[in-house]
Order: sequence, then C-alpha cells, then structure tokens
Amino acid sequence: MPDLIEKALADADDTDVVIMGLNVVGDTGQVFRQLFGDASAIVIADANTWEAAGEVVTRSLERAGVKVVEPRIFPGHPTLYAGYGNVEALREHLRGLDAIACSIGSGTLNDLTKRASDELGRRYMNVCTAASMDGYAAFGASITENGFKHTMSCRAPRALIADLPTMAAAPRRCTASGLGDLVEKIPAGADWILADELGIEPIDHEVWDLVQGPLSRAISDPRGLAKGNPEAFESLVEGLMMSGLSMQKYRISSRPASGAGHQFSHVWEMEHLGMDQDPPLTHGLKVGLGTISVLALWEQVLERDFTMVDVDAVVDGWPSPEEMEARVRASFTGNMVEPAVRETMAKYLTPDQLRQRLELVCCAWPTIRDRCRAQILPATEVESILQTVGAVCHPQQIGLTRQRFHDTYLRCRMIRSRYTLVDFLFETGVLEEETDKLFEPEGFWGQRPWTT
Repeated sequence: MPDLIEKALADADDTDVVIMGLNVVGDTGQVFRQLFGDASAIVIADANTWEAAGEVVTRSLERAGVKVVEPRIFPGHPTLYAGYGNVEALREHLRGLDAIACSIGSGTLNDLTKRASDELGRRYMNVCTAASMDGYAAFGASITENGFKHTMSCRAPRALIADLPTMAAAPRRCTASGLGDLVEKIPAGADWILADELGIEPIDHEVWDLVQGPLSRAISDPRGLAKGNPEAFESLVEGLMMSGLSMQKYRISSRPASGAGHQFSHVWEMEHLGMDQDPPLTHGLKVGLGTISVLALWEQVLERDFTMVDVDAVVDGWPSPEEMEARVRASFTGNMVEPAVRETMAKYLTPDQLRQRLELVCCAWPTIRDRCRAQILPATEVESILQTVGAVCHPQQIGLTRQRFHDTYLRCRMIRSRYTLVDFLFETGVLEEETDKLFEPEGFWGQRPWTT
C-alpha cells in the first residue's frame, strides 16, 4: 500500500484498512475476519461485478472461516441506479439478516451498501472493481432522492480491497469516468482558494494536501491507463482513494473534491441526461466535460481585472430575494425546483453584504489571481488527457445542444450552496458576459463548433 494512503488512514475516522496491489482479492476473507470477527458475511454485487470477483471473494471469505449467507446479486442489465428506492430495498433485505455486507463494485453498489448499512447501524467493507470514481473511501453517499441528487450522510467502509488487475480489466469507460472525476479536483481547488480568500470557507491544509498532493501523478499516464496497464492504475487508484479519504477527514462537505465542474454534472444527472443510453452515461464522464468547461472559463477570467469592479453599479442591479427566487423557479422544472430554491437562497447576499464582498474582491483579486493561476491547468491539456482515455470532451457527444450547454454555465450555481467560480462571476455581474465569450468564434467553444 502506498505510504500516502497509510498516512491518511491514521487520521481516518471510518476506514481502518486499505489493501491495494496486484492480486489482492484473495485477502478479502482475512481482512473481514480481522475487522468483524465471527460475524457472518453477505456479498452484495450485480451480475457484472459478481462475474469479475464474486466467486473469488466468496472463496476467500470461506477460507478464512467466515460464514457466508446467500449473496444479494442485482441484475447486470439495466445498469443499477443510485436512487433512494434501491437503498430502501437493500436495507430491508439486510434487516432480516445477521450479517455484515461485503459489496463488490464501484460507485453505485458501494453507495447503496454504504447508506443501507448505515441506516441499520452497521459497518461494511467493499471490494473495488473499477477505477471509476472517488467515492470508495468517502464519508457520505451520492444518492438521488425525489429527483434531486445529493450527498447523504453515512460512514465510509471499514475496509477496501483494491485489486489493480481487476480494476485495469474493467471496461475502458469506467477508467475514463474515474479520470474525469479525479481531474476535476484541479478547478475544485481553485474554487476553494476563491472561497478561502473571500472568507467564505477556509482551506483545511491537511485535507488539501490529501487531495492535491498526489493529483498530478495520478493523471500523468493516460496512455498507460488506456492500455489497461496495472502499473499505471496504481497512481490513479491512489489519487481516487486519497480524494475519498479527504472527504472522510473533512466531514463538513465534499468541498475538497468537488467544485463547479461537478455542479455541471449534477445538473445533467438530475435532468436524466444520458440515462436512456445503454449503458447509461456515467457521473465521471459528465464531470470530465464539466472540468474542461470550467477550466476554459477560469483561463478567460484570470485575464480580467476585478480590482476595478464598479461596486455601486453591481449593487444597484442586484436582484431582490423575490427576484432571485423567481429566476431559480424559471430555470428548473419538476422536483428540482424547491431544492434549487433552498440551495440558492442559502447563499443569497443582501445588498450590504454584496457591497462588502465586492470591496474585498477589489482588494484581494491580485492574490486570488496569482493563487488560482498556479492551481489550474489549461483546458486544452485536460481535454487531451481525457481524449486519450476515451472520455467525453465535447457536449455534442452526450446530446447537449449548444443552447442547453451554454445555459448550464448560468444554472449550475443554483443547485448547490457551495461557493464556486460561477458564484463569483454572478456576484460581480459578469457571468453571462464571460459565458458568452466562450461561445464567440474565437472562444473555447466557438473553436469547437457543433456539427449538423
């Protein structure tokens, strides 16, 4: 196990063991027995993850003397959805069993088992099957409830088994998804710097180091990842694990690992973009596109001088609470409306508060600009990294029209109370202007036109 993960585990409240390496699935039983003693185990999988590791995990548990009850295997098709209804179904299945869950899978299976176990006051462990997301070791589960995706509070697994050959053998789209999820930590870091400088959410430097420290190495070998080289996966999986452990340590929110690029994805997910595809479009593929989108905006914004903001004009044009709420209601439909109103109004500023923030922006902008310029990568560089692994790099690839994609820049700030670049631009009165620039002929998206 890499030293970084071992060090992070020393500060982790929930996860005691991470086994990462070559051919380590056989260690599952030994780890289960070490952590849960004489408890019985139930394997949770779907048909695909069972095929990848189900029998090996079961044999390992049995060899360690663990009593294994009948597994709960979800269908492999259609793809399992991380909806709260599935949490409830799994919770009720587990309720009647005196057994600890050992899930086999990546994002959805891990999150469903995490939340269902937590609602029963139980712990669990997970065998990782793909480098597809950063939530393995995270506190909380990303679940859609009543049409609105949010992070539900629940404890992280006590143990994770990350077998590199198994993860490298996963479908290529899984790896592309994990890389997309991880690379968003770059602009998410810039968002946190922005919130830090404006006194909104101070950076926890220990948590920051857990995410940002291994990040450049984790995304450094996209060709090796595309070839399925297990050695290339070590750094990627380490980065994903560290991201999850950072959220476990921070607890306050997923801020260390999630910024505006994730908000792009959450809008599309809540509107079911790509859910009719087979298999459905993954979270990380959408996050990767959101990352490119936000980095293009960051590059443009860092060339602007915010020391000269016309504070009086911006405050005079600031919407009232009623006008702000009306904007949100006009931007969403169905079950998204009320949660979006709550999230937006939670960060609404009065005119006096806005004036104070804008005055701080005028003073702090040179420092903000320098710190954020050192943090971000060029959008074209990240675009190339994601293209190498076959990720989504253009909105048209996932069925987004030019107008719908353009509007995502304006709407994504409304679904989370978290402060990011798009909030900064909205508060300084230039969000629409800066968005429009991206779509002009010489802008980032203007140079990547939609085809007919």
